[in-house]
Amino acid sequence: MIFEVLMITVGLSMDSLVVSIVGGAAIKDCRVWHVLKIALVMALFQGGLTLAGYLFGMGFERYVYAFDHWVAFGLLAYLGGRMIYDELFGKGEERSINLLHNGTLIYMSFATSIDALAVGISLAILKSAMIVWQAFIIGSGTFLAVACGVCFGHRFGKKARVKAAGIIGGLILMGTGVKILLEHLLA
Repeated sequence: MIFEVLMITVGLSMDSLVVSIVGGAAIKDCRVWHVLKIALVMALFQGGLTLAGYLFGMGFERYVYAFDHWVAFGLLAYLGGRMIYDELFGKGEERSINLLHNGTLIYMSFATSIDALAVGISLAILKSAMIVWQAFIIGSGTFLAVACGVCFGHRFGKKARVKAAGIIGGLILMGTGVKILLEHLLA
């Protein structure tokens, strides 16, 4: 199960990574506390919405037990597909994102963490027993990805365009969904 959580963490943190690179490029005078603030807020949203999705999902899991693996597969495949579609055909992120502005940081943190809510629901359906630990891992992985992203974006400026990150994240989420489906169908 730890491998799956790590793969989900990587997949979920890709949106935050891309936003943090773009945001880091816009910061003229980047300080350590800027990096910590951005990484902490984005990590709290990612881990928190995973936990919130789990708690929400626990309320209706008994109704979908017979097809839980299909729900998990569908959610992860949709989220992964949407991430890939957005990267290939979307308008992309605006390069002037100011993540030091509290309102922008909260908005971007929430927007990049919606997928975590659905993953939390999937984990509830799969009766994951260690949700607090999993949410912590997802938040911690996001913290590291965002901290590195802000530093990278600041260092290399507006030249950095990481379109592949969203595609890789989407493929990881879709692959995790396929793995869950196959485990249940072949068990």
